[in-house]
Amino acid sequence: MSDPKVPIDTGPLRDAYGALLEAAATVADAGEVKSPPPGEWNADQILAHVAIVTAGTITAVSRVAAGENATYDNRTSQDAWTIERIIALAGGNEGLRERIRVQGEALCSLGQALGATELDTSVPTLLLSGGNALVDQPVPVRDLVLGLAEAELPGHAKQLLALLPNA
Repeated sequence: MSDPKVPIDTGPLRDAYGALLEAAATVADAGEVKSPPPGEWNADQILAHVAIVTAGTITAVSRVAAGENATYDNRTSQDAWTIERIIALAGGNEGLRERIRVQGEALCSLGQALGATELDTSVPTLLLSGGNALVDQPVPVRDLVLGLAEAELPGHAKQLLALLPNA
């Protein structure tokens, strides 16, 4: 029996990527921005982190779509060397924003192509923030994708806007 196609509503995800990219453009166009608090990231580092998180999400979702075993682990997205490498590979802020835009489109398209069984497939997940485990358990693919829209992307949009001089 084939899996009925019950696509995920990617509207909130598209909106969250749009809001993040708008915040990133606002900060880039501001010229001078505040230095981030100690231990926090600057705008390029935030965007590189989001690009790595998005790539990891695409990887996990793609593996499930291919019928393969998948895991999700965000530790690489917090690694300073990897973040700086992604900034360099993307060519800086403008390249990072374009990378995130295209990745967001790809993730939304992929999410819409999955059936209910795939979206409900749980993958072992490790999510860290500030060195603390937020999640260390299996999470359905649907929740990985929706978590970006509900928490990850809006949180980083706010983090970007906090760099503005008048924030």
